[in-house]
Amino acid sequence: MSHPTFIHRQTMANSARFTTVELSELERDINQSAQKSLGIEEECFNKLRSEVLIHHERILASAFAIAEIDVFLSLAKLAVEHGYVRPIITTGKEFEIIEGRHPVVEAFCKDGEHFIPNSCELKAENRLWLLTGPNMAGKSTFLRQNALIILMAQLGSYVPASYAKIGVIDRLFSRVGAADDLARGLSTFMVEMVETASILNQATEKSFVILDEIGRGTATFDGLSIAWATVEHLHHVVRCRTLFATHYHELTNLSSTLDAMRCYSMKIKEWNDDIIFLHEVVEGVAHRSYGTHVAKLAGLPENVINRAKVVLRELEKGEKSRAINSLAEDLPLFSNITQESTSVTKNGSKLEEYLSKIMPDNLSPKDALDIVYELKALVDE
Repeated sequence: MSHPTFIHRQTMANSARFTTVELSELERDINQSAQKSLGIEEECFNKLRSEVLIHHERILASAFAIAEIDVFLSLAKLAVEHGYVRPIITTGKEFEIIEGRHPVVEAFCKDGEHFIPNSCELKAENRLWLLTGPNMAGKSTFLRQNALIILMAQLGSYVPASYAKIGVIDRLFSRVGAADDLARGLSTFMVEMVETASILNQATEKSFVILDEIGRGTATFDGLSIAWATVEHLHHVVRCRTLFATHYHELTNLSSTLDAMRCYSMKIKEWNDDIIFLHEVVEGVAHRSYGTHVAKLAGLPENVINRAKVVLRELEKGEKSRAINSLAEDLPLFSNITQESTSVTKNGSKLEEYLSKIMPDNLSPKDALDIVYELKALVDE
């Protein structure tokens, strides 16, 4: 079948396709227009590129100027909205921050939450702070916020504090966090040691150093000895302003021999066998790490927490080597530990109930002796 107007193009299973001379001409015009459009676009782009190359120095200068204005306006807006202050920059070695805050953590505080500010004052007579306290209490945040305040001050920004006076820092060193380097074949502890070595070899009296948990990646006594020697080197040799956070409470003994070291800790409150983090830095020493409390908050199984408390009590008796040997024999007995812990709790409640009924002022010597025997019987159950 033929038709003078339609030209057959294709036959398919259930249909056939036709065209006309007019449609073919229109298709050709569209394709030619598309090619011309691409050619014109390329010509315009090449012309624009040539113009940019001619004026590239002026364009770059304008871009840098706009970028600087953008940064300064952003910092100014931040300072006004969050109550930042203008730091005093000196050529000395002082570092005085009153009610300093972490700019990033503060920005992410939820509605109704308030970031707890902390002060830090480092001078010649107390240029090294040893900071102790439990995990999650805010030690790392305190270290980082002071480092960030230095960076902000020396780039010309206002800082998150009510007062800031900073002697110019030549280099800022940080050893915070834990990470390995598999590509270079370095373990977590090796990375920590490499970074610590870099600090001890390059820091000067004008530097500022923050160190967090040096020595935690190896055996306890190895780590303690490395941390101990690092503190002494920073104090005697480098003599720079330093914030040193640690769980090695033995390091606090150095305060009696290092005249420029001061001990500070993160304030907490104990309440009904739990702890409340107050996130305040106070002068003094934290005598406990509260690791089992933090583990409980993290959701470790109750039998693990109970076992940890038993091990901790044994280790705290002082004879650590003998305690570890005796405890090792009981390691698989988690089920027994749970039962024993429950038994102790029950006996404890019986003792409390019994003692609450005793009136000490009304007891005769004979009655008191009888009570002692009864208490012993309760303990032996």
